[in-house]
Amino acid sequence: MNARTSALDTLVFGVDVQSGDVRGDAPSYAVVAFDGENFDRDVVSHRKLRRLVDREEPALLATDNAYELAADKDALVGFLRELPDETRLVQVTGAERPEPLSRVASRHGVPYGKKPMKEAEAAARLAAGNVGYEVSAFTNTTEVKVSRGRSTGKGGWSEDRFTRRIHGAVRKRSREVESELDGANLDYEKDATEKYGGLSNAVFEVEARPEDIPVSNERSGDVRIEVERERRDGIEFEPLAKRRDHVLVGIDPGTTTAVAVTDLDGTVLDVLSTRTADTAEVIEWIIERGRPILVAADVEPMPETVEKIRRSFDAAGWIPDSDLPIDEKQHRTREHDYDNDHERDAMAAALHAFDDHEDQFDRIAEKVPPSADLGAVTARVVAGEDSVETALAALSDDEDEDDEETEHAPRELTAEEKRIKQLESQVERLEAHVEELNDTIESKEGRIGQLKGDLEAARSEERKEVRERREVSRLERENDRLERQLDQRDERIEELEGKLARLKELWKLDHSNFSDVAEKKAGLVPVKPVEKFTKGAIESAHDRFGLATDDVVYLRDASGAGRSTADRLAAVDPKVVLVGKGGLSDVADRVLFEEEIPVGPADDVTIQEVDELAVTREREVEAVIEDWEARAEQRRKEQKAEELDRLISEHRADRTYDSGSSEASGQSP
Repeated sequence: MNARTSALDTLVFGVDVQSGDVRGDAPSYAVVAFDGENFDRDVVSHRKLRRLVDREEPALLATDNAYELAADKDALVGFLRELPDETRLVQVTGAERPEPLSRVASRHGVPYGKKPMKEAEAAARLAAGNVGYEVSAFTNTTEVKVSRGRSTGKGGWSEDRFTRRIHGAVRKRSREVESELDGANLDYEKDATEKYGGLSNAVFEVEARPEDIPVSNERSGDVRIEVERERRDGIEFEPLAKRRDHVLVGIDPGTTTAVAVTDLDGTVLDVLSTRTADTAEVIEWIIERGRPILVAADVEPMPETVEKIRRSFDAAGWIPDSDLPIDEKQHRTREHDYDNDHERDAMAAALHAFDDHEDQFDRIAEKVPPSADLGAVTARVVAGEDSVETALAALSDDEDEDDEETEHAPRELTAEEKRIKQLESQVERLEAHVEELNDTIESKEGRIGQLKGDLEAARSEERKEVRERREVSRLERENDRLERQLDQRDERIEELEGKLARLKELWKLDHSNFSDVAEKKAGLVPVKPVEKFTKGAIESAHDRFGLATDDVVYLRDASGAGRSTADRLAAVDPKVVLVGKGGLSDVADRVLFEEEIPVGPADDVTIQEVDELAVTREREVEAVIEDWEARAEQRRKEQKAEELDRLISEHRADRTYDSGSSEASGQSP
């Protein structure tokens, strides 16, 4: 199939729209399954096509237009996300600007027909021959997220234990995932979120596709694992088969070797920098990206390593008249990305070589007909210093060599003999390069085995060091936590010791009447302060030091209380309520009076305070109570008098009403 290597040894699906449209009516699709020898055909709906792909997991799903399977870009991304990991979507007609399928099929010698089933078959055949572009919306980086499988929620008395169990399970499972990734020798970065009892989640950024990762989506009890590929910024098209076009190569040798490859239009195709690869590996890397017609360096004379690589490709060389200045290299590469100065120098060498030959390339392109291989002609002109006409004639002679009749070849060669002759010529060109590579391989095989052993030992030692560092980090975090707890306890002890000292000072206050305490001639009673006459302040005081029956309660601010607040204080049944600033509301005063709770001004007693504690003289409290009782007795008398006046007034009103009613009815009273 046009001298290409088959793309697969398994299954390819070719797909084309049979009827309808994915943006409107429900479409149906012509599907052709091709395993390299046999075909199987069917017409299915969009939903059945998805189920068929999920079940059979073809290596390639080929179509002439990817947007026949999805309505827009977002839908296409969703379609790609749901494909099996082993299946790739291929657009056989090109990348962003596809060609007609008939033209592509004709170019590659594939049978073509206008009916949907024939187009689906042509797409399958082309994809099987590595023709087309893979449609991709995801990178080769995969995110593996280990997180809680259920919400911690409100667990009542067991909430702490429940949360600790879940976070501990997440930590345990993340360690297992990390071990599996290490066992598979995968590169990854880990980002974990510490929570009470363990981890709330751990995210691994793994440099691999999902099918290469030994972890899959799962959800079991307290933990779930989600595996999702990292999405690209848009849709990208990557060729199934890398064409080996003619290229320009710039090389910067040294401890770090850098290589840059550009096409004949001056577009940078790829850049490499390595400290470990030898010359043979660099040559192999270049071979994978094209056929060099010119190898360039940024210094004069050309370094030996660069000259060796140039000779291996039998390519032309390019060096500047003098070493390229750094500012010129920076200016020429300003529009390109590079990771280090070595890549910049290699790229600058290739781009300066292109600049030097650009006019020549343009002249060659103008003279070469579309049917000829422009790259091959350019290579002959640049490397062999031939004219364009001579190069075209030489290429034409090469192609027609098998068709010419001479005295030693009286008959025309068959197609098979022509093919054999072409292959023999190709083999001869490659054998010279293979011999050099074989020499290098022989000298490196022993070294490779040794390095593999060293690498395995280094990896084992590195894993051991990583485990030790993690354990040290864990112990350091635990030590920091314990030190913080110790500091908090020290601060609490210091605070309590200060309070104890202040309490001792209170009992030693130099007050003349306090000498009676020792002789028990006069006593001190505790006072329990309440900041405001509100329910919240009462509850706060109750939580701090408790409010009980016969307590002396000191309201620092007595204003604003209503009935419910007064009822709450009355429920405590205090011995007396001392009122500070502000006055009791009428409602609160009435409630406390009805509950027979004495109330008096705080200014009538002497209150000594230390922090939240306070004391006063018992006799002053008794004096306040006696004063209240005297006022309360007078108040009761006034209330009784008011009640008696009210009853007399009501009685008189009733008699007046009855007299008026009798006169109105004509009866004597």
